[in-house]
Amino acid sequence: MKRILYVTSEAVPFIKTGGLADVAGSLPKCFNKEEYDVRVILPKYMCMSEEWKSKMNYVTHFYMDLAWRSQYVGVLEMEYEGVQFYFIDNEYYFAGSKPYGNIYQDIEKFAFFSKAALSALPLIGFQPDIVHCHDWQTGLIPVLLKDKFHEGEFFKDMKSVITIHNLKFQGVWDVKTVRDITGLPAYYFTPDKLEAYGDANYLKGGIVYADAITTVSDTYAEEIKTPFYGEGLDGLMRARANSLRGIVNGIDYDVFNPETDPMIEHHYNVRNFRKEKIKNKRALQRELGLEQNDSTFMVGIVSRLTDQKGFDLIAHMMDEICQNDIQVVVLGTGEEKYENMFRHFAWKYQGKVSANIFYSEALSHKVYASCDAFLMPSLFEPCGLSQLMSLRYGTVPIVRETGGLKDTVVPYNEYEGTGTGFSFANYNAHEMYFTLQYAMNTFYNKKREWNKLIDRGMAADFSWNSSARKYQELYDWL
Repeated sequence: MKRILYVTSEAVPFIKTGGLADVAGSLPKCFNKEEYDVRVILPKYMCMSEEWKSKMNYVTHFYMDLAWRSQYVGVLEMEYEGVQFYFIDNEYYFAGSKPYGNIYQDIEKFAFFSKAALSALPLIGFQPDIVHCHDWQTGLIPVLLKDKFHEGEFFKDMKSVITIHNLKFQGVWDVKTVRDITGLPAYYFTPDKLEAYGDANYLKGGIVYADAITTVSDTYAEEIKTPFYGEGLDGLMRARANSLRGIVNGIDYDVFNPETDPMIEHHYNVRNFRKEKIKNKRALQRELGLEQNDSTFMVGIVSRLTDQKGFDLIAHMMDEICQNDIQVVVLGTGEEKYENMFRHFAWKYQGKVSANIFYSEALSHKVYASCDAFLMPSLFEPCGLSQLMSLRYGTVPIVRETGGLKDTVVPYNEYEGTGTGFSFANYNAHEMYFTLQYAMNTFYNKKREWNKLIDRGMAADFSWNSSARKYQELYDWL
C-alpha cells in the first residue's frame, strides 16, 4: 500500500478560489483504494461554511515552535467521498473573510501551515511515502523535509512532489523576515536555494528541494523553461528539467454532466444534443434579455477578467465582433477596466451582449450548456478548466495555442474532418477575430461539420481518472 499526503491551501468542496481546489479535492478519490491511501490536509479557515465545520471531528492539539514563537495547532478530521481530510486549526492565522489576504500575512500563515502539517503526522498516525505539495503556499515543505524533519526516523525516507499550478505566484518576501518567521538557517538563503533576486521565494525553495516537479499540462511544462513564461525562474526550470513533467488536469465528470446537471434547465447527451441543447440556449436568451433567436451564433466567456485571460484582445475587437450576427455572454469579475468595458458594450449593443459582472456557479453551468462556442484567448494558461467543461457540454472552444489549451483542444481541420475546436497561435487581436469568424462561418454554413465537432468534443475523456493514472506512474517511479 502506497501512502500519499496532499498538502494544499484549498480543496473542493471546503474552500475554493481557483483550479487548485478542484485538483486537491477531486483527484484523491480517483486512485485505486487497494493500492493507494491518499489523504489531504488543509487549513481550517474561519470563512469555511458552517455546514463543513460542523462535521469535523477533533483529533488532537499541540504547541509548535515557529522560530521563536510557540503556536497552537489543532487537528480536525472528516471523511468525504471516501477520502480522509485533515484540517489544521489556528484562529490567529486562519481568521478573515477569505483564505488569502495580504502577502506579508500569507507568508507567515503558510510557513505556519507547512510546518504544522508535517508536525501533525506522527500524532495522527499517518506516515506518507510521498508528500504532494501544491503551489507556493506549501513550497517550504520540501525544504523542511530536508532540514528540521530529516533527522527524525519518522520522516527520513519521505519523498516530496510539488505541483506548479501557476508559476506567476511564488510567495516572495524579504529574506530577513522569512528567516525570522521560519527559523531556517542562513545557509538556505543563497541563490541556489531559496533566494531569488535578493528576496526569499517559497516556490523556488519547493522546486529546488522537491524530488519531483509537475505542472498542469505538457505544453506549460515546456513553456516555463523559456524567459517569456518562466517568471524569472526559467533557468531553474531548465536545470530541473529531468525531474519536471506535465500532467493535464481533469474535471469531475459527475459534477459537469449535461445529462444530470441540476443547474441546467434541459438535459442532453452526445446522442440527442442536436434537438435538446438548443432548449438551454432559448432559456438563457430569455433569462438574460437577449434577442430570442435559435440561429444566432452565441459565444460564452466565463473567466476572471484579467490581462492573463486575453481580454485586451477582446477589448480591441469588440466593436467589430458585434457587427456580426452574434451574441456574447460574459460572466466573471476582475480588473475594473474590463468590467466596465463589458458593461459599456452591453449598453451599446443591447440584446446582443450580456455582461454579468459577478460570479455564479449556476449561471456558469448554464453558459456552458447554452452557448454554441466558448472563447478563451489567454496570454498564458497553465491548464485551464473552462475549455474542458465546454467540450463536455458540446460548446465548441475557440482558444489560443498556449499551455493546457494547446494540449486539450484539437484544432478543426476541414479537409480531414478532425478536431474538437478552433485555435490561433499568435497573441494578436486580428488573428483571434479571424479565428472567431472562421468558427462562425462553419457554424452558419457547414452545420453538419459543426455537429461533428461537437460529437468529437463530447466524446473526449478529460475526467480525473486519466490524470490519476499519470500521477500513479509518477508515484511508482518515486
